[in-house]
Amino acid sequence: MLRKLRIVLATVSFILISLLFLDFSGALHAYFGWMAKLQFIPAILASSIIVLVGIVIITVLFGRIYCSIICPLGIYQDGIAHIAEKRKKNRYSFKRSKKYRYGIALAFFMLIVLGYTTIAIFIEPYSIFGRFASNLFAPIYRLINNVFAYFAERWDSYAFYHVDVYIKSLPIFVTAIVYFLIITIFAFAKGRWFCNNICPVGTILGVLSKYSIFRPHFDEDKCISCGLCEKNCRCSAIDAKKHEIDYSKCVTCFNCVSKCNKGAMKYGYYKSYKATEEPKVNGDEGKTSRKTFIATIAALATASALKAQEKVVDGGLATIVDKKAPKRNTPLKPAGSVSYDNFTSRCTGCQLCVQNCPNDVLRASSKLDTFMQPEMSFERGYCRPECTKCSEVCPAGAIRKVTREEKTSIQIGHAVWIDRNCIPLRDGVECGNCAKRCPSGAITMVPYDPDDEQSPKVPLVNQECCIGCGACEHVCPARPFSAIFVEGNLVHHNI
Repeated sequence: MLRKLRIVLATVSFILISLLFLDFSGALHAYFGWMAKLQFIPAILASSIIVLVGIVIITVLFGRIYCSIICPLGIYQDGIAHIAEKRKKNRYSFKRSKKYRYGIALAFFMLIVLGYTTIAIFIEPYSIFGRFASNLFAPIYRLINNVFAYFAERWDSYAFYHVDVYIKSLPIFVTAIVYFLIITIFAFAKGRWFCNNICPVGTILGVLSKYSIFRPHFDEDKCISCGLCEKNCRCSAIDAKKHEIDYSKCVTCFNCVSKCNKGAMKYGYYKSYKATEEPKVNGDEGKTSRKTFIATIAALATASALKAQEKVVDGGLATIVDKKAPKRNTPLKPAGSVSYDNFTSRCTGCQLCVQNCPNDVLRASSKLDTFMQPEMSFERGYCRPECTKCSEVCPAGAIRKVTREEKTSIQIGHAVWIDRNCIPLRDGVECGNCAKRCPSGAITMVPYDPDDEQSPKVPLVNQECCIGCGACEHVCPARPFSAIFVEGNLVHHNI
């Protein structure tokens, strides 16, 4: 019964979180956007104390059910392992925990504390799944939708030839495939190997789960040492011969309880404690090392949250397919990011905002220093002042929620005019597209020569009014580079 309940809850959780990446309309986020905010690392980066305390309490009470019910990457691995078990049953055996996982967890949190989040997210479970969903699942989902729409005669088949609709960034797409293959292969061959050897979240919660009040345990009077519990444990956490369970690896999936046909494996209140993770040379040293690790992780997690908190200091335009992005000294970040540093230190690169950007302004960065984190560019659209999708879906606090009214007064950058690219000066043709499309009225057309009223009119930017939406850059007909582009602000401010 417990196993069936866990499977139902995990399935619902997995479907809802996946749909957040597949929902291009953004309608689901109004109802289920909170699911993404329950993820452990995004909650730390967003300083969501209530979520963090809730996860800790649940883990201390019931064990690592976070990993088996809430974490989408963990649920995905369970699904792959289940498929593998159809081919070969009773395939697992007990293996002792690897000590290097503690070093990985410490290094992970140190990177976050030091501000190197772009490196840390390479092993963060939620962002790994986000890359799966946004780069592999979403294109397939959209393609299927388009095929159905095509046969229903409600869709233009011309879109079939636009591959960039499905693959927005080749480096990120290749990275997602590599991650997908590695995680899938290891899950198929070794079950929850990634969770208990690499994942920093699994390591942290594993330390807490060793002291959980409710947990699976043996009834040695009924056990006949058949080994079914051990052979069906995807975490390789059960030593049936010694009647011991490594609770730091157990994700409370209840497989062992359901497989035991003698009623010797139970889940419930368990008052005694046996350390099975590592042999003790000196009992005091074992206790001291565990306490030191817990204290270090707690300090690093707190420091991560505090550091994150400290950093809080038009429609229907024609698509321009041959534009190139200009070189910006400061990359643009969405309204609600507060600053460039705040965004890069909190963003997990899950790409939920990229998938939900209706104007195709956000795309994953392929630069080494911000790899997989979203950046803004205006070749395919511009950041409409009335759109706040990215701020509504970000679970990590990298983009704080803003209202439409607030967004219209936040300057994320400012327009810069390049006279050598401008069509009136280059071709002598009146243009004025930038001034016509500017939603904040920051651009006016003035004579290039103030003393000659007949001279070509060129744009004059009032940087105090410009909000950096990119409408001017998007509609500029100059090729391959626009005659006007938006330079980002390191710190966003109200105009």
